[in-house]
Amino acid sequence: MAAAETVKSTVEQFTTAGNKAFKDAIEKSLAQLNEANVHSKKNLEAVIASVSAATKGAEALGAQAMAYSKKAIEDQVAAAKSLGSAKSVQEVVELQTTFAKTALEAYMAEVGKMSETVAASMKDSVKPLNERVTALVERMQAAR
Repeated sequence: MAAAETVKSTVEQFTTAGNKAFKDAIEKSLAQLNEANVHSKKNLEAVIASVSAATKGAEALGAQAMAYSKKAIEDQVAAAKSLGSAKSVQEVVELQTTFAKTALEAYMAEVGKMSETVAASMKDSVKPLNERVTALVERMQAAR
């Protein structure tokens, strides 16, 4: 009888330990799955913020381009009127030279502004993604 009791006790201990290990493994898996879902949600939010920032940058760039185009057309019309009222070939050359210089300076200034807008947009759109990468690296280092 003592041997049967020992076997029964041993089986119960193994069963209890197995059940506890299984329960612990399931709880750990569920916790990791929940954590992965939280990180996935944050990653999706970062992508949405990135796309939103890029869209705002594209809108700003489009508005800048439209404003520049409108101004350039107005300047060209004014220059054409000035050329039409010129009284000599010398005056036409001077007006055309002045217009060309002014148009080139305006173009270069606009390219500089657009470059700044693109750079700012890129910085803003990459920021949320960089934050997620940083969080991932920190999490991996913490897991070591």
